[in-house]
Amino acid sequence: MMHPAVERLVRLYPQAAAQDDRPAVDWESAEAELGSPLPDDYKELVERFGGGVLDDTFWLLEPGCEDPDYDLVAMTAEREEVLADLWKTEPKPEPLASADARLIPWAYVEESGHYLYWLALPQQEPSDWTIMINEGRGSEWEHQTLPCAEFLARILTGELSSSMFPELPTSPHIFRPNSEII
Repeated sequence: MMHPAVERLVRLYPQAAAQDDRPAVDWESAEAELGSPLPDDYKELVERFGGGVLDDTFWLLEPGCEDPDYDLVAMTAEREEVLADLWKTEPKPEPLASADARLIPWAYVEESGHYLYWLALPQQEPSDWTIMINEGRGSEWEHQTLPCAEFLARILTGELSSSMFPELPTSPHIFRPNSEII
């Protein structure tokens, strides 16, 4: 049975979800490299769509992408270094107060530089991870208490608004896969 939020995204982007030529993702290797399991809604979304850009806004990172800028594992390592430096000069947002809290990037907004992260807290299942959004060219953070696929379905349809994404929703809904861009 398909995750309900992924099902909504499939209805928004039927052409993207109908593509059958995507290579299989090696989830076991990706999760081993990350040292963490990943949320099932994200895995299903990547299996249905692959990496690419939703409505010229959200670039969905995927494990195994040939371009490291859009590879989930490579970007996690890079962002961990960037954030470690950031915390030397800026305070962590309140949701990151736990010493064991971890941010794992799952999407990027190329034009603005925003990153969307999972907030992975200790003893929390990946399906319960929520979203932290970091302003690309500033110090603002936004916390959305939704899983990633539900966040995307709501923000892309206008059910959810965010000061980080005042241009959404757009119409028509367009998904451009990595295979057409990279």
